[in-house]
Amino acid sequence: MIGTFQHTIDAKGRLFIPARLRDELGEKFYVTISGEECLLIYSLDRWESALDKLKAMPLEDQMELRQVFASASKCELDGQGRIQLTQDLREHAELVKNVTIVGTGLYVQIWDSEKYKVVQDKERKRENIKVAMRKLNF
Repeated sequence: MIGTFQHTIDAKGRLFIPARLRDELGEKFYVTISGEECLLIYSLDRWESALDKLKAMPLEDQMELRQVFASASKCELDGQGRIQLTQDLREHAELVKNVTIVGTGLYVQIWDSEKYKVVQDKERKRENIKVAMRKLNF
């Protein structure tokens, strides 16, 4: 799940998911809140793996993750490759119209385009890229 894509949310809260990402996410997947000002999309396999980890955690640790699961929405693509984002999810990430969809390798993020530009400008500094590349031994 890689790449950056520009799209818009329509008046009904629907968002087109790029074909390259749809192929990897599958027909059904989960969208939830993030600790950043964005939403996260997880494939069904990745979500189920997270649930298995959650079940194995002590109750106190489970409660720390309550809002991630309580805010989640199971999504299915419509015939045009779109998903419906709930009002709650859109409000959390302050998504109104223009969004940037970012493949991060393991999951997908949905950002307000202006907010993502600020993050991208900060992260794309050469020093940050060098550190990140070293972490992966690239």
